[in-house]
Amino acid sequence: MRRQLAGILATAVISAFAIPALANAATGADSAPASATRVDPLGDLITSALTGALPGSVDFKMRATMYHAGAKGIRAFDSLGCKVAAMRTVAVDPKVIPRRTVIFIKETVGLPMPDGGKHDGYWYASDIGGAIKGLKLDLFSGFGAASMKALGSVDLSNLSVSTVGEFKGCPPQ
Repeated sequence: MRRQLAGILATAVISAFAIPALANAATGADSAPASATRVDPLGDLITSALTGALPGSVDFKMRATMYHAGAKGIRAFDSLGCKVAAMRTVAVDPKVIPRRTVIFIKETVGLPMPDGGKHDGYWYASDIGGAIKGLKLDLFSGFGAASMKALGSVDLSNLSVSTVGEFKGCPPQ
């Protein structure tokens, strides 16, 4: 099954990325500099499929709390010095999940995002907190207490968490 999925994903990647790459090469279009940080969830998913770490293969069962900017003592920056990103930033215990890890939380797929889209389940471990110990997460919902409504339907006492990669720099906004 995994080999079939990897084959299907590889074919999709070739179709989706090879043709535009060939078009850019033919027209002499410049590509992004090699040093630029790129966000490539599809590429990360394909890599995960090929290495056997598919989102959904649960690494941890964790419980979570929520936090938002605007509450007493909550700043708009994470422990890396980056701006927190609504429905993307997660605080972790770095002894369990290292900072700069991309995680997949199955239960958050489909939740409403601040931009009106649907959540893809990917979160960025860029924050830590004194109360975040062991198998616990703290999910950043956004700005103001009303932002927490998006996570209101999720059972935060039993989340399926998979580590799916790493990121450099700051998480995408």
